[in-house]
Amino acid sequence: MCARTPYETIFRYLRNYFDTMNSKVHAHVPFLRFSQSLDFIIRERINPEIYFSAEALDCCAAEHLCGAARQLRGAGLATTIHAVFMDLNPGALDPTIREATKKRFEQIFTAAEILNPKVIVFHPGLDELHHGSYRQYWLENSIRFWRGFLPKAKDIGCVIAMENIFEKEPFSLLDLLESVGDPSFCHCFDVGHWNMFSTVSLEEWFSKLGGYIAETHLHDNFGAADEHLPLGEGEIDFDTLFNLLKQYAPNAVWTIEAHSDERLKRALENIKKYL
Repeated sequence: MCARTPYETIFRYLRNYFDTMNSKVHAHVPFLRFSQSLDFIIRERINPEIYFSAEALDCCAAEHLCGAARQLRGAGLATTIHAVFMDLNPGALDPTIREATKKRFEQIFTAAEILNPKVIVFHPGLDELHHGSYRQYWLENSIRFWRGFLPKAKDIGCVIAMENIFEKEPFSLLDLLESVGDPSFCHCFDVGHWNMFSTVSLEEWFSKLGGYIAETHLHDNFGAADEHLPLGEGEIDFDTLFNLLKQYAPNAVWTIEAHSDERLKRALENIKKYL
């Protein structure tokens, strides 16, 4: 049995609610913690969303991933992946940055071939302040970039999902999703990021992107910082969110992004009424 890690406390509370949560509910797990906690994850029947940082990609071995994948499948657990994102940009104007991004994402898909996730979440990389009048060039680069990865996703049988980060409105993501135009290329709606940066309502966001949503990231805040509070402890209207999810994306994965055991416990209490 692996040594106890800080995430064991988090996972123990997931077990308490497993009978009322199906495979659509996942929990954020950094790979560097995951590798130490695999036995516990399987014993407690956790559906992980595994986050691969650059450090994790550089240190993980295929043999270890193969063993983990066999155990997860044997336990009947579903998996999703959150891809590396720091300093990367698939639509970068600098081809050297795009090439570095491609290399990292190829590593993600190598891991995905082993873990067989339902969804892989990526950050799109657009920053309106940074790209400004170069937005169209960013879009064209992004379209070419992602079309190159679609065959890999289809071979694996997973969905690529673009997460909203700094987007003030849904139209830049809509342009990308429509331009790529493939059912394996979808949206991950992060409600915490929406509350911080968006200038449009939940209803308007979902009217444009609701049909593309394959996953949602669940955490709360008061609009000024990415606090990752348990849902219901900030200012976000989760009643409206879950009604919209059930209307537009009833099969979407729900991923709880809690960064401490105490916050996850409270998030699990608060989410029960929406299940």
